[in-house]
Amino acid sequence: MSGVAAFARTMWSQSRKSPMSLRLAVLSLPFLAVAAAAAPTPDEIDAAQWSSGDLEDGQTALTVKVQALLDRAGISPGVIDGWKGGMSTSAIAAFERRAGLTPDGVMDGEVWAALGGASAGAIVTRYSVTEEDAQGLVDAIPDDYGERAQMESLGYTRISERLAERFHMDEDFLLALNPGIEIAPGAEIAVIDPGAYLSGAVARIAVDKPTQRLTAFDAEGNALADYPVTIGSADTPSPSGAVEVLGVAIDPTYTYDPEKNFKQGDNDEVLTIPPGANGPVGNVWIDLSKPTYGIHGTAEPSKLFTDASHGCVRMTNWDAGELAAMVSSGVVVEFLE
Repeated sequence: MSGVAAFARTMWSQSRKSPMSLRLAVLSLPFLAVAAAAAPTPDEIDAAQWSSGDLEDGQTALTVKVQALLDRAGISPGVIDGWKGGMSTSAIAAFERRAGLTPDGVMDGEVWAALGGASAGAIVTRYSVTEEDAQGLVDAIPDDYGERAQMESLGYTRISERLAERFHMDEDFLLALNPGIEIAPGAEIAVIDPGAYLSGAVARIAVDKPTQRLTAFDAEGNALADYPVTIGSADTPSPSGAVEVLGVAIDPTYTYDPEKNFKQGDNDEVLTIPPGANGPVGNVWIDLSKPTYGIHGTAEPSKLFTDASHGCVRMTNWDAGELAAMVSSGVVVEFLE
């Protein structure tokens, strides 16, 4: 489970890590290089149309488009990366459920029509990198919590990391969409347009453990938004039953207490971990009435469906930020088994 979070100052940061070079010595046999399949181009993404069948395996332009349209519809696919996977399949099922369709998670003509796919506008847009995007970057994020506690911020380490989160993209996909371009101030790059942040008042939240989806409802019981989440494991389970939202912290610090929470490395003392998108709870903490539990962001959004939390509900930073703007103290959070 996560530690207690508190308000702290905003620190948005990022820098570019140096690539690791690898030298291969080949003695007698020729070196054969097999090029990886190229990522979809902006033109291919905008032109993509569904014709028949489910989304193809692998990375495709159509999957990018579907992910972006789901995001615009308030059904988060997690990171937009063009890969068919668990988060995208669960997002399609959540969209089908809200639209009154059979929630099988399979792409078909009904889903495509309900998404407005045939008449959708541009999915890819252009963005000019600014000097502000390069401000406040940190060199690296150490694994050790004792070392982290000595830092002022756990912000972004690369401009590409910051912009990937801003546009709800996987960082590798952002780079692949812009081959040969240095992501630096003054550069014009292609990015996904995920649509505007949702607005509204959330009256109730349901966390469905089996599907790893969080649904936010309004006072009339309508689903405002639906997000993929990480929940706890059998050893560190998420809560059961109903709890309430106590408050929201933006850019929170994180209180590491090995006696109340988990033990990290050799750290056996209480530590205050500084704020930042790469911190243990990302840049958002929604405090719950069960002590030490919350709904929060993550430094690794692509791992929502592959990792387990320490009991808290983990979301992408951008989804957590959108949800935080719509909740208030007293909102009931129900955990469904």
